[in-house]
Amino acid sequence: MDKNTLVGFVLIGAVIVGFGIYNRPSQEEKARAQHYQDSIQQLAIQKEQEALKAQEAAEKTIRLDSTSMFYQATQGTEQLTTLENDLLQLTFSNKGGRVKKAMLKEYMDQQKQPLVLFDGEDASLNFGFEGKNENLLSENLYFETVSKTDTSVTMRLNASNGGHLDFVYKLLPNSYMVDFSIQASGMQNFFSPSTKTVSVDWKQRARQMEKGYTFEQRYTSLTYKPVDDSFDYLSETKDEKETIPEVLDWVAFKNQYFSCVFIAEQNFEKATLESKMEQKGSGYMKNYQADMQTAFDPTGAKPSNFQFYFGPNHFKTLLASNDLSFKDKDLELEDLVYLGWPIIRLINRWFTINLFDWLSSWGLSMGMVILLMTIIVKILVLPTTWKSFISSAKMRALKPYVDKINAKYPKQEDALKKQQETMALYSQYGVSPMGGCLPMLLQTPVFMALFFFVPNAIELRQQSFLWASDLSSYDDLISWSTSIPLLGNHLSLFCLLFSATTVINQIVMMKQQDMGNNPQMAAMKWMMYIMPLMFFFIFNEYASGLSYYYFISGLIGILTMWIMRRMTDEKKLLAQLEANKKAPSQQKASGLMAKLEALQKEQERLQKERQERMNKK
Repeated sequence: MDKNTLVGFVLIGAVIVGFGIYNRPSQEEKARAQHYQDSIQQLAIQKEQEALKAQEAAEKTIRLDSTSMFYQATQGTEQLTTLENDLLQLTFSNKGGRVKKAMLKEYMDQQKQPLVLFDGEDASLNFGFEGKNENLLSENLYFETVSKTDTSVTMRLNASNGGHLDFVYKLLPNSYMVDFSIQASGMQNFFSPSTKTVSVDWKQRARQMEKGYTFEQRYTSLTYKPVDDSFDYLSETKDEKETIPEVLDWVAFKNQYFSCVFIAEQNFEKATLESKMEQKGSGYMKNYQADMQTAFDPTGAKPSNFQFYFGPNHFKTLLASNDLSFKDKDLELEDLVYLGWPIIRLINRWFTINLFDWLSSWGLSMGMVILLMTIIVKILVLPTTWKSFISSAKMRALKPYVDKINAKYPKQEDALKKQQETMALYSQYGVSPMGGCLPMLLQTPVFMALFFFVPNAIELRQQSFLWASDLSSYDDLISWSTSIPLLGNHLSLFCLLFSATTVINQIVMMKQQDMGNNPQMAAMKWMMYIMPLMFFFIFNEYASGLSYYYFISGLIGILTMWIMRRMTDEKKLLAQLEANKKAPSQQKASGLMAKLEALQKEQERLQKERQERMNKK
């Protein structure tokens, strides 16, 4: 090995050692890393302990032999009990002491039979009670029906020592609400003094209630409400499981138009919620599960109180159901009807719903109600539509002057001067380029409100109009057996009409704007044609009532624009602008003009500095 090679190796070694010393973690970094590793180890130990505890609990539950206080409750045959009022019929099973079937009398399924939310094994409700020597799972035990009326039933789980657990159900009159309570009696020796909670395992396979699977799926979700906070929900389009850190007022297994809601007076805590997608064609939408805990008094001094809501997602029905619940809670059940973002929700809550209910009270078909709503909305926004039209007409009248300015400044580097002179022209004639945009922007929340309202209006469900058999689903007047990607197996005629009127509206709007030969405007024209095509593929699966609303809205828009064009003489409008023309000295620089002037001065200053530097060189 020669001298140079040896020196090279020594230098490489020095660099490696120096780099290692330089990058050596500080004491603080070492402490953080150690804390991280300790946290991971602690979490693993905690999970292992929880698994062992769950295994022990399962072993204790299985051990219901002849020595168990509830051994007799493991033997029996299933018996059914029915409660009903004018709106709801519930069937209870003595096995598990639970609601086995919920049927809504005033709503029909797709076979025109009374609508069943769940039945048989589609749903389960299991309460877990932790005792000193054994645990109980209610789903495995047979209760005894000790008291029954037309609207109430008490189901009792008897212990060998004379104590018992009572499950008491009471169906409220003319309501979809059900009171439910759990109360122990004479069970002090069974439970540990430290027992303060009961575990709840609630499951349901949400049935497909509507004709269109894809559209219903968008509004089917496991929804929950934290205490003193607004509602939240799991994903509608994918499997999701989430552990909720907050305590909850209620959990809802929600379909598009119907919900099963479980409400706890003393809240649910330590909730783990899960929603799984069901296959299209299976007859189900989602598979829901909620594991949680709630307060339980083993002495029986205070019952654990709950409520169920088995009913429609009808805004005012849910709003009224809040008043039937626990007095110290603001349940906000009406949030199950999604009415859009905050400002749009306010429009829907205080305007759209009341207008819809008022028109519906006339006894008209739902198609006529939507037509009248659309006309009324168009009349209300007519002033802003007219203002936007006049602003565009003024700019169109001034187009010859704008063309002269464009010819005066053909170079790209003069774009700022061209823009400034164009703005000065508009200012001189009292025309604002934003005058047409702002009024249209004000209309947007009103039109968006109906976009959110129509798919959630249960009143449209199974209501026919013209060729559409159900305004809450797509109208498949034209259909075929094979599913085509992006299109499906049908053509929605209302969607087709809506797309056609959108194309016509875009053409009218482009003529109104008079975009000229600007290459960017030409590209925008193509976008205007592509947009209705995109709408068609999106809305083909949507509710026909929504496509019908947009079709009518577009048709009225075309008619309104035609009338406005007939009423407006652009030559007279230009003459009026000339008469009102201001002298340059009378013009006041607008905020935009002032910014353009400042920008131009800055550009001129920079250009002058560059020129001076070039001269020096």
